[in-house]
Amino acid sequence: MRILLAVDGSASADRALDLVAALPWHDGGRVRIVSVAPSRAEILGVPWSLAATSDAIETEQAALRAHQNALDAAERELWSVRGDLVLEPVLLRGRTASLIVEEARDMPADLIVIGHRGHGRWESALLGSVSAEVVDHAPCAVLVARDDRIGPVVLADDGSPHARAAESIMTACPLFAGLPVTVVSVVEDALWNPVANASLIDPAVLDGYCLDPLAERRVKESDCAAAAQRLRDAGLDAEPEVRVGDPAHEIIAAARARQAGVIIVGTRGQTGLRRLLLGSVARNVLLHAPCSVMVVRDGVQMMSAMDDRVEDRELVSPFG
Repeated sequence: MRILLAVDGSASADRALDLVAALPWHDGGRVRIVSVAPSRAEILGVPWSLAATSDAIETEQAALRAHQNALDAAERELWSVRGDLVLEPVLLRGRTASLIVEEARDMPADLIVIGHRGHGRWESALLGSVSAEVVDHAPCAVLVARDDRIGPVVLADDGSPHARAAESIMTACPLFAGLPVTVVSVVEDALWNPVANASLIDPAVLDGYCLDPLAERRVKESDCAAAAQRLRDAGLDAEPEVRVGDPAHEIIAAARARQAGVIIVGTRGQTGLRRLLLGSVARNVLLHAPCSVMVVRDGVQMMSAMDDRVEDRELVSPFG
């Protein structure tokens, strides 16, 4: 399995590192450890040509040392727990989210693991801009880490193509073998209560309002049971659970009840203003989950499942 781990020396990145170190690796693996240092303009807030003083140079060097130290510490920790892993430390400079996505695509990675929140004056909160952009554009699944646990697992299922993509990633990923899985499907509450307005509604229409939730629940139960069965057929220990309410809230509640280590959720990966205006179940789960969250965009897949070849090339940091 091929993982890109993003580190920056923050406490959140350390949790992502601990999670990768604790993963149940099978037959070794490959981890590209990436730290993205800020550019000179980001560090100084002015063009470099206007601030090439000794203080400015020291400020830049301190930032580079901090990111290099984060790389070195991550490499040492992973070597200490798994000597059979192929480790590729890479120090880059520039726009964090873009470079993480580019490195994952170049690898190509099966999974990106990032921390819950960034570090320092130059990084944005990872659940603000960076992680949202990585999730939207990554060529693979993205695991936003909150601690070092990977199980039990809650798989969100709404019967959509992106939910099927999340299910497919889960069955192809060796990390989830032997872990208990709860497949959670949610019947959404009505936007308003028809009973409270019964006098204003034609009886035939009211009957339709009363019957539709029951019909929806039956469909959800059938689809959820089928998803759990597919996971069992793939060798996973899976059980279905149907809840009623707001999807993100109920998925998180199920994770709390199961003391889950990770929630897996699919998404269409909407971008820009549409995402900001409409929100999404995946984004709300990311923001409020008590555990790590793996987000799978529709269309991504496990690259190593298709190509087990490992590239034999030396990676050289542009800063030594």
